[in-house]
Amino acid sequence: MPDRRGKSVKIENLTWVEAEEVLKEYDVVLIPLGARTKEHGPHMPLNTDWILAEYLAERVAAEVPVVLMPTIQYGYYPSFLEYPGSVSLKLETFKEMLKDICISMSRYGVKKFYVLNTGVSTIKGLKLAAEELRALGIEMRYTDILRACSEVEEEISEQEGGTHADEIETSMMLYIRPEVVDMSKAVKEYHPRGGHGLTRDPNKLDAGAYSPSGVFGDATLASVEKGKLVVEALIRSIVDELGLFMKE
Repeated sequence: MPDRRGKSVKIENLTWVEAEEVLKEYDVVLIPLGARTKEHGPHMPLNTDWILAEYLAERVAAEVPVVLMPTIQYGYYPSFLEYPGSVSLKLETFKEMLKDICISMSRYGVKKFYVLNTGVSTIKGLKLAAEELRALGIEMRYTDILRACSEVEEEISEQEGGTHADEIETSMMLYIRPEVVDMSKAVKEYHPRGGHGLTRDPNKLDAGAYSPSGVFGDATLASVEKGKLVVEALIRSIVDELGLFMKE
């Protein structure tokens, strides 16, 4: 058995025999969560959240010793279903999936789980899952991505508002994977009035904010420099949360 002290380990690369020993040595299982099929405007691919989750997980696991699970590719994303290619699980399905993963892994001794969450609508299901898992003696924490880097966003953001495929999210992708971003197709779409989510139909504003492009904010203001500030702040926040979680 190789010496893994102080290093993270990817569970998928182990045999079950190795996993049995490894899971006795670590305090926290890290579960990245990022949609692989969810619209991100005309300038970024459907797998934007998945790319971000994979990147953040690698960076965080390099600093904090955890058991790293494969990235969950599907979640609760009802706000984007008018845009082709976008997939959302039902809230109950999403919640139960999270619970099943944690309950399965808890059988092998680990009782602490951290979901590296890259979404906003996912918070609802994560909160419910965490509450129900706690009743079973299992602790699950998760990233609140809007709160985790709110301070730096307030300092650098120039857009009047937005939370999706916007100035901030586009900047993050310009920093970590610039080759997948087409800034010639970046647009501003910000219509704060409307129901939850987004809609392509101007006559259905009760269904969401009007956005023909799928952008909610101003992607044209994005830059690599802004992305670096946000991403590095987010990594620091997650590393700090994990550090405190491990000490509890």
